[in-house]
This record gives sequence, structure tokens and C-alpha cells, in this order.
Amino acid sequence: MRVTAIYPGTFDPMTVGHIDVAQRASKMFDDLIIGVAGDPSAKKTPFFNLEERVDIAGEILKDLPNVKVMPFSGLLVKFAASVEASVIVRGLRAISDFEYEVQIAGVNRHLSPKVETVFIAASQDYTFLSSSIVKEIALLGGDYSDFVHPRVIKEFQRKIDASGVEQ
Repeated sequence: MRVTAIYPGTFDPMTVGHIDVAQRASKMFDDLIIGVAGDPSAKKTPFFNLEERVDIAGEILKDLPNVKVMPFSGLLVKFAASVEASVIVRGLRAISDFEYEVQIAGVNRHLSPKVETVFIAASQDYTFLSSSIVKEIALLGGDYSDFVHPRVIKEFQRKIDASGVEQ
């Protein structure tokens, strides 16, 4: 029996921490779907649109043969059912992540008892890293090159140049 897992997120932008979790999860499951959320929570306004985020993630992870990048919207458990995934993968950086993620995992389990959530602890080098921090550094003209794939740097620069925003 093949086990398909989903690693969901907004990936705005995909950081080296996300890449690390995806690489590690790809070794644990037969198939891994990177589910790029099309309707982020009200707290998050994406810098990159959905198509850009899917394209960037697809290029970054193209060397992982069992990984597929797909957009989704709506409830994660409905997306899981549509792609026949039985596992949700979530990365954890800190205790605060754990508390929130356990709540979400409990709700997902209630909504879809056949889907399990697996937590992967962030590598020590990435516990401080978040997409929000990367965006802030990028938009303020700082050096964020250690935190993202070169494709992300290229896309940030393209968008910043197009907007005419001074850094």
C-alpha cells in the first residue's frame, strides 16, 4: 500500500526550512504533495500570487522524484481526500508552533479520522526562520540569501523592480 502525504502551506516564500522538511518527508512517504494554499488565512497577505508560489516550489523541488506541487483551496482534509492522501506533514520550529499545530491536527482528525498528522521538527539551523521574516528582510533591502533558494531571490528582485519600490 502506497502512502501519500501532503505538506501544506502558503510557502510565501518557500524557505530553506521548508525545503529541508520537504526533503526529509519525501524520504518517509511514497508520494509527497506540496499543497500550496490558495486562500491563506486573513492574517496572511501573500507577496507572491498562487501561480508564482506553485511555480517557484515546483522548480525548487524538481529533483525530488516522488514530490508533486499542487495548489489547493478550502479545507485541507477535503484536498487530502481528493488526492487520496492519508498523512499531513507539518514542520515545527518552536513550542508555540506545536501548540497551534496540535489544535489544527485535532480538528483535522475530527473532520477526517482517516488522515493522520505527522510533525517534523525543524533542523536546528532553521528554528528561527519564517517566511514573514524573509519577506521583511527582502523588502527592506537586507541580505536574505542564506534563507532561500536562488530562485526565490530572483523572483523577489523581479517583483521589487517591477513595483519601483526603493530598498
